[in-house]
Amino acid sequence: MSPRIAAALLAQLTLFVMPASAHLALLSPASRYGEDVLKQGPCGIAGGARSEHVTTLQPGAQLEVVWDEYVDHPGHFRIAFDADGDDDLVDPACLSGCTSRTPEIERYSNGSVLLDGIADTPAGGESRAVVTLPDVECEHCTLQVIQVMYDKPPYVTPGNDIYYQCADLVLRRAAAPCAGDCDGSGQVSVEELVRGIGISLGSGRLGECPAFDANGDGVVTIDEIITAVAAALGDCHASPASI
Repeated sequence: MSPRIAAALLAQLTLFVMPASAHLALLSPASRYGEDVLKQGPCGIAGGARSEHVTTLQPGAQLEVVWDEYVDHPGHFRIAFDADGDDDLVDPACLSGCTSRTPEIERYSNGSVLLDGIADTPAGGESRAVVTLPDVECEHCTLQVIQVMYDKPPYVTPGNDIYYQCADLVLRRAAAPCAGDCDGSGQVSVEELVRGIGISLGSGRLGECPAFDANGDGVVTIDEIITAVAAALGDCHASPASI
């Protein structure tokens, strides 16, 4: 065997044994499986499960999504959200030009899509987009970022025209503070009750403990004092009507 043929065979063998490089790496929020798992929808592995990489946010929060395209492909990106897993995260269809390098790809395929048609930077690299998350609470919600590529005709799904990355999210509202809990300890002390009564009677300033002003009207009423007493007795979020 000639040295030239041996070198060519070695080069081909190297292509098979080297690990494949990811083309799309979700940097923030944390990727479910990491940057090297991205070939099968909807999240990189067919039938994949949630991971320990969970990001907890407020419902309705604005989220900056950051990803790195470190092998450049012409195309665009899309961000989607599923409140109860990842079964609503569908691939976009090709509408026309599917055998060309300029296909017309469906945008906003269903209600899960938050932002579509995000332009690919000419040289790849890091990209960012801000999305507003749905105003819902969910313990098993998923954010998906996909890269739709145009340079591998024909465009078909499933196929090799999309790379997938997902992030495991929890959307959970922060618990309302206890009425009268001046120091944020989660409990209302006798000292705090005395402070609230003083504010109500005008011998103290509301700025000393805004937690007594439950309705935000700038004054502390008898109903708000009663609510704080209930909190001190162990019912943190009791309302005057329930006492």
